[in-house]
Amino acid sequence: MATPRRVLLLLLALAAAALAGAEEGPRGRRLLVLLDDLAVRSSHSAFFGSLQARGFDLDFRLADDPKLSLHRYGQYLYDGLVLFAPSTPRFGGSVDQNAVLEFIDAGHDVILAADSSASDLIRGIATECGVDFDEDPEAMVIDHINYAVTDVDGDHTLIAGDDLIQSDVILGSKKIEAPVLFRGIGHTANPSNSLVLKVLSASPSAYSANPKTKLASPPSLTGSAISLVSVMQARNNARVLISGSLDLFSNLFLKSGVQKAGSKKRHERAGNEQFVTETSKWVFHERGHLKAINVKHHKVGETNEPGMYRINDDLEYSVEIYEWSGTSWKPYVADDVQLQFFMMSPYVLKTMSTDKKGLYSTSFKVPDVYGVFQFKVEYQRLGYTGLSFTKQIPVRPYRHNEYERFITSAYPYYTASFSTMGAFFIFSFVYLYHK
Repeated sequence: MATPRRVLLLLLALAAAALAGAEEGPRGRRLLVLLDDLAVRSSHSAFFGSLQARGFDLDFRLADDPKLSLHRYGQYLYDGLVLFAPSTPRFGGSVDQNAVLEFIDAGHDVILAADSSASDLIRGIATECGVDFDEDPEAMVIDHINYAVTDVDGDHTLIAGDDLIQSDVILGSKKIEAPVLFRGIGHTANPSNSLVLKVLSASPSAYSANPKTKLASPPSLTGSAISLVSVMQARNNARVLISGSLDLFSNLFLKSGVQKAGSKKRHERAGNEQFVTETSKWVFHERGHLKAINVKHHKVGETNEPGMYRINDDLEYSVEIYEWSGTSWKPYVADDVQLQFFMMSPYVLKTMSTDKKGLYSTSFKVPDVYGVFQFKVEYQRLGYTGLSFTKQIPVRPYRHNEYERFITSAYPYYTASFSTMGAFFIFSFVYLYHK
């Protein structure tokens, strides 16, 4: 009969084997969840449960906890941040707006949810990420046409939104059939920030105003210009999701049915659960994260990488690109990955072919220009992390003993030289011996 000690050792061995066999993902699994009320932990438990089921380690803290800190001894304690504290005027401890922005600048990911009680702190973080909430603190998104039927006699602030971004990378390959319930404040993407994408937009009939008062002037935010949920991927591949509704993630919205006004079809479940699950997978790099490995180049017919090329050499270039699927690295398949052979400007620009197993390759002739060149790949595609990598290589001219003895293009000059000598000989002979 196995003793408890042997059972424990066996379990430890199995756990070590499982960890050794698991592939390492692009991001860590430690998330800090900041709440302005611990009751949110219960009211939004379904969303938090989905994160924990996918292997994330959640640390729940009150936003004003005096012991809050994102890093210690120069190392960040967390890999991601969930800000479900819309009304908090200031964070506790060493965390403030600049600390959150530095967290993003360091390449970490953030989910931020606001509502009609959003503080200046939350609005400031959103603004720095390229999103501007309505300046009216009492304003909410109202839609008298595309509202949920449960809000027939209400103020039509419970919106059934279905204007989603067309991107399988961000929203997953399975289409979200049911409308997404939203109650909160609208925002717009800063036009000077090209990194922000609208994931869930309001309908053309929506507007942003105070639902408790009559409109005295036209609203500043109207129609499809209003974004309900936006994402931003920074140039360092940090990802941020900004929602104008904290209720969007709540158990009530995730589990309730929905019927859009004017539609006879009722969905047993709103699209919220699928929407928040898929977008959170994207934000925390469970999907759409690329990596490039095994960058190689060499002369055609050789395998070793040279330290220098000669003009007009024929060369081959290859790289392997993989995408993280949430559990393992899978070959990335696309037909738009390009290579530049670059010196001040591209001398060669070629689209690489793929074997559909992750390997991209191409071949070309080195330009008839010598200098210091770079193999450069700059790949940007909607929803995917950007790839940018270079390799520097010098290109030399022919040495004195490498030129052809007779150059074909110089034959006219050879002919001119010999014909001139022949004509001079004939002229001299005639001049000397002609009587």
